[in-house]
This record gives sequence, C-alpha cells and structure tokens, in this order.
Amino acid sequence: MANNEESNPLLSPEVKDELKKPNKPVISSAAGTIPAAFPMTWTADGLPMGHGVVGELNRGQWDSGLCACFGRNDEFCSSDIEVCLLGMAPCVLYGSNAERLGSAPGTFANHCLLYTGLYMLGQSFFGSNCVAPFFTYPTRTAIRRKFNLEGSCEALNRSCGCCGSFVEDEVQREQCESACDFATHFFCHPCALCQEGRELRRRLPHPGFNAQQVVVMIPPGDQTMGR
Repeated sequence: MANNEESNPLLSPEVKDELKKPNKPVISSAAGTIPAAFPMTWTADGLPMGHGVVGELNRGQWDSGLCACFGRNDEFCSSDIEVCLLGMAPCVLYGSNAERLGSAPGTFANHCLLYTGLYMLGQSFFGSNCVAPFFTYPTRTAIRRKFNLEGSCEALNRSCGCCGSFVEDEVQREQCESACDFATHFFCHPCALCQEGRELRRRLPHPGFNAQQVVVMIPPGDQTMGR
C-alpha cells in the first residue's frame, strides 16, 4: 500500500500524524446488545401469548349461569327455552352443541348416536347416566378455550382466593380447570349441556346457515348522444 505522506504531499503535519496512527475497530454497542426474552404465557386455547404493554388478556365470563335454565330475558329468550326443552333429550342437545362447535358434516349424527349408546350403557349397568359425562366433558373444555372463558378454579379464586397457587401456574391451572369441567358434567350433566348450548347459540351461528352474497345489477342510466 502506498505511503500516505508520499501520495498526499500537501497535507499538514497534524493530518499526517493522524494518518500514521493505527486504526482501532469500532464496536457498536447497539449491535452487541441482545434484547432480553419476554416471558411467555398461554391463552385458554393453548396458544402462546407474551406480556405486552396492555397486559394479559382477561378471560371472559359465561353468558349465563349453570343453573339459569331459561337463560336471560333478551333477544335469545326463545332459543334459551328451546335449549331447556332439549335438555330432556340430552343426546340431541349434545349433538347440536358439537355441531355448532365443530361445524363439520356429520358431526350431529355421530355425536348424537354415540351419546345414545353411552346413555343406554349407563342406564343398563349402573341405572343412571354416569358414562356419557366421560365423553362429553371435553366439549366444555373446548368451549372454554375457544372463547377464552373463565373456569371454575379462576372463579373460585376470584371470589374467595383459595386457589392462588393453581391459578398462577398455567399447567396446574389447566389441569384443575379440566378436572372441574369433568366434575361439572358428572354431577350437573343436564345443566352443563344447557349452559354450553346457550353459550354456543349466542356466539356461533348454525352451521346450516350459509350466507351467500347477492349480486345486485344496477341498470345504466339514460344515455344521450352529444352533438
């Protein structure tokens, strides 16, 4: 490499001294800074969610209580009464709930027939409908996760604060909520099916209702030939 003094004879002595100094590498502090990882939590439907500026998304409440057989006096009153009547035929109500939640062809028939078989099995061997809740309680868990609804453990902790350790840990809380979902179906099976039916009818349309777009043709206006 050519000497800077020979290639630049018009430079001042101060500039020449600066050029003779060895170059020091510049380390950028911004490039070496690694952002700290944000703590991750889990939403009700199993998806990770970080803590942002707004904070963790609060869980919603069930639209009606477990023992509110006739729902609320609102625009869904007739639907709530229908759900209450369908509670006398739990196989039909459970099939309807699974159809709205799954929205797949044949969902109603498959779940309704399977529930009927489990109902007859429980009545034949145990004299009660104690087998079907083992099959139906995951639907309640799916509804709670899909709409980010508050579970029984969180509601109990909010009211009396006795489940603090379970609520703080995500894995333990979900295990506790699943156990509460099963207990709700086992001990209050008809009421649980009705509550789930009211919740689904308020949040999801019937799968058979397929809204189609309507194309409206507007005729052109009167046209005149310019002169």
